[in-house]
Amino acid sequence: MRISLLVPAPLHAISGGTAYDRAILEGLRAAGHAAQAIELAGRHPLADDAARASANAAFDSLPADTLPVIDGFGLPAFRDRAAALAARRTVGLIHHPTALETGHTAPERAALHAAERTLMPLLGRVIVTSPATADRLAADFGVDPQRIAVVLPGTDNAPRSPGSGGPHCAILSVGTLVPRKGHDVLLRALAKLFDLDWRLTIVGNADRDPVHAHALHALAEQLSIAQRVTFAGEADAATLESLWLGTDIFALATYWEGYGMAIAEALKRGIPAAITAGGAAGALVTPLSGVVCVPGDEVTLSKSLRRLIFDLALRRASAEAAWAEGRGLPCWPTQVRAFAEALAG
Repeated sequence: MRISLLVPAPLHAISGGTAYDRAILEGLRAAGHAAQAIELAGRHPLADDAARASANAAFDSLPADTLPVIDGFGLPAFRDRAAALAARRTVGLIHHPTALETGHTAPERAALHAAERTLMPLLGRVIVTSPATADRLAADFGVDPQRIAVVLPGTDNAPRSPGSGGPHCAILSVGTLVPRKGHDVLLRALAKLFDLDWRLTIVGNADRDPVHAHALHALAEQLSIAQRVTFAGEADAATLESLWLGTDIFALATYWEGYGMAIAEALKRGIPAAITAGGAAGALVTPLSGVVCVPGDEVTLSKSLRRLIFDLALRRASAEAAWAEGRGLPCWPTQVRAFAEALAG
């Protein structure tokens, strides 16, 4: 099978949707498929002229025997190519609809929804990363459920995290610095725990929304917790591995996740999680392996974090449960085979 994945540049992130894309491409190649990535220039998902020109040029350059697969983050750039996408039986890889991103204005969200509502029903196949996203596409974007395939992300085997060893509680959050990830909610929740000894490291690309990233730094200063918070940027694999090994609690106050790959990674390493139930995220964590709160509820999240930070016995029990649950998560080879089957279907 010859496959071309059209995806907004750059395709090097260590977590999230691009990590899924990269793992699938590598797995398909290892299985003998001719799979390549074509990185799209310009701004996405609110496509500018450069994005549309890059999308058009990439699509028109594809050989006739190549199956086009478009990452959903870049799909709005193809708004004017609906007929061509349908004719090629193009596949959409939808981590989550871009219209659900927070931080956009109402007109911007409406434009994204219109583009996705136009294009998604015309795709020959739509592959999503969770049942929650599948349900949303069928209900709100007009996609025939029979044409939707759910292929969960895989999770690499990883050593169990021993934690920081004290004296403070090391909290890690992994996610791009955009409003949807709710880092501001997490900062406000932790700021209420001034009497506890904790440190937070946030790993995530700040270039997607520099204004929001700057606001998060300012918020940490405003809340008088800047000395306890490290913005690590988009850490390389070695740095992130070191952070995982020294983490006591994983935290993410997301408003929506197509799956929650960083949450799965935490469970795989036996790290208890304190998260919000945005999209599919809440399905990963059980009451034994952590806490799940309502998105945007900084008060409940703060109380939940207090228990995990203060009660060492509870944290150890949650870590044991997280380790056990992480053993049951799907691996990448299995998910790559499922992805190939979905393409063939």
